[in-house]
Amino acid sequence: MAKSLLPIITCLIVAFIAGYTLLHPGLPPTHDGEYHVIRFYEFDKTLRDGNLYPRWAPDLNNGYGVPLFNFVYPLPNYAASLFHAFGFSFIDAFKLNLFFATILGALFFYLWSKEYWGSTGGIISSVFYTVTPYRFVDIYIRGSVGEVWALAFFPGLLWSLKKLSSGGSYAYLLLSSFFLAATIFSHNILAVMFFIYGLSYMCLLVIHSKTKRQLIYHYICVVVLGVGLSAIFWLPALFERQFVTGLQIYNVKDNFPELFQLLIPSWGTGFSGGSLEGQMSFQIGIANLLAILLAFVCFLIFLKRDKGVAQTIFFQLLWFIVTFFLLLRVSYPLWEAVPIIDYFQFPWRFLSLMMLVTSFLAGAISLLWKNKVFSIGFAFIAVFLSIGYAKPAHYHNRNDDYYLTRSNFIDGTNSPGNYFNTIWFDKNLKKQKNKIDLADAKGSSITSDVFKPQYYTFTTVVPRDTAAVVQIAYFPGWDVFIDGSQALVTYPNGVINFSIPKGRHIVAVRFTDTIVRRVGAFISLSAFIVLLFVMYTFVNPMKTK
Repeated sequence: MAKSLLPIITCLIVAFIAGYTLLHPGLPPTHDGEYHVIRFYEFDKTLRDGNLYPRWAPDLNNGYGVPLFNFVYPLPNYAASLFHAFGFSFIDAFKLNLFFATILGALFFYLWSKEYWGSTGGIISSVFYTVTPYRFVDIYIRGSVGEVWALAFFPGLLWSLKKLSSGGSYAYLLLSSFFLAATIFSHNILAVMFFIYGLSYMCLLVIHSKTKRQLIYHYICVVVLGVGLSAIFWLPALFERQFVTGLQIYNVKDNFPELFQLLIPSWGTGFSGGSLEGQMSFQIGIANLLAILLAFVCFLIFLKRDKGVAQTIFFQLLWFIVTFFLLLRVSYPLWEAVPIIDYFQFPWRFLSLMMLVTSFLAGAISLLWKNKVFSIGFAFIAVFLSIGYAKPAHYHNRNDDYYLTRSNFIDGTNSPGNYFNTIWFDKNLKKQKNKIDLADAKGSSITSDVFKPQYYTFTTVVPRDTAAVVQIAYFPGWDVFIDGSQALVTYPNGVINFSIPKGRHIVAVRFTDTIVRRVGAFISLSAFIVLLFVMYTFVNPMKTK
C-alpha cells in the first residue's frame, strides 16, 4: 500500500515545494491579486446575506455597484468564502486558492498520465506540469486564480474520460461531468480552450475503443451534464454581456510573444503588449522543449511496435504544433478570420495548453529507458531549471483593510478598462452620501429599514408625488416595488429612477433574476438532479449489493 502511494506522495511533495512560498505572510504583488481580494470580499458579503449565487458587487463603482459576478468565474470566490469562514483573511484566501489548486493539479495530472505511461511516466508528467515556467507565471506573476483552478480540474476531466473509455463504471461518467463543470466554473476563457481540446481527445479515445457507440453515448452525456451543471454561470454571462462595457478591450495583435521569447528562458514581472523590457515570461521551458524532441523519437520507435502509443503521441505532437502556431504573430490572419479565437484575448494564453501537452509528452520518455531512476532524474532536471521561479519578487505586508478602505481599490469597477460597467451608466457620476434621494425633499422623510447588498427597503412619507433616485447602477433584474406593487423604473444616466405617489409608502428595491438567469438556474438544477439519479441508480454501492 505504501509503495503504491509513493508516486503520488512524490508528486505532491514537488507541488508543495512549488507552492510553499504562498504560505508566507503578506500579499505577493501579482497582476490580479489585489483585484481578487476585493472580489472575494464583495462575493462573501453578498453570499453571507443569503444569496446562494451572488451576481452583484454592491460597493464597487463608487457605491453604485456592478454586475461583476454575473460574468466572473465563481469557483475561486466560493473557495475564498470557505477559507474565510475558517478565519482566514481574504489575502490568505487568495494564496490558499493558488496553493491547493497547485496540489490538486499535480495529483490529477499524475492520475491521467499514469493511465498511459505507468507510475514512473506519471511522476515525470506531473512534475513537469507542476514546474513548467508558465505555471509559475500564472501563480507568482499574474496571480490568475481562476486559470490555476482550471489547470487543476481539467487533468481530472481527462483522467476520468480515459477511465470511462477503458470500461470504467458510471462513477467516471459522473466524475467527468463534475470536472467539466468545475473547469467552466473555474475560468470561462480557459474552459472554452480546454473544451475544444477535450472534444478532440474524446475522438481519440473513441477511435481506440472497442465499444465506440456506447462510449460516444457516454461522452454526449458527460458534455450535456457538465455544460448543464454550469449553465447558471455561462448562460447569463453569454446572453447578458450586451448590457456591459469593456469585456473586450485588448488588441490581439499587440500581445503575440516573439519567437525568441518562447524559446529562450527569461523572467519579468511586467505586462504584455508594451516594451519587451521587464515583460512577464512567455518561455515554453527548456525541459519542455527537450521533452517534445524525445517524445518525437519515442513516436518513431513505437510507430511499428505499438500503434496505439504512437497515435497517442502523434495526437499530442499535433496539438503542440497547432498551439505553437497560434502563439506566433504569423497566425494573426487566423485570429481575424475565426471569431471564437479572439475570445481568448491574448495569444500567449495558449501557453496553458502548451503546458499540458508538453508535460504529458514528457511522461512518454519513461518508455525509452527501463531504468526508473534515470527517467525520474529527467523530471528533476525540469525542477532544477524552473524551481527558482517559484517565488514572488517580494510581499506586501498588508491586511484586508488596506484594500477595503482605500478608494482606489474599492470604488472602481475592479478591472482595467472599466470592465463590467453597465452600458447605460454615466462614468462621471460621483459617490453619493444617501442611497435614495428625492427630487422634492421638502416636507418628506425617508427611513431605511433593510440595507442589504441586493435588497433595500425604505419607508417614505411625501406630501406630493415625488421623483426618487436610488443610487444603484441599473442592470436588468433591478426592480422597485411600492407597497408591494411594481413601479415603473427609468434609468437616465444609468441610475434607477422612479416616482413615489403622495403619502406614506414602503419602497422595496430588489435585484431579482431575469428569465435568462432563471433558465440557467433551472438547467443547472435539472442537471444536478439527473446526476443524483444516475448516482443512486448505477453507482450506489448499497443498491448494487
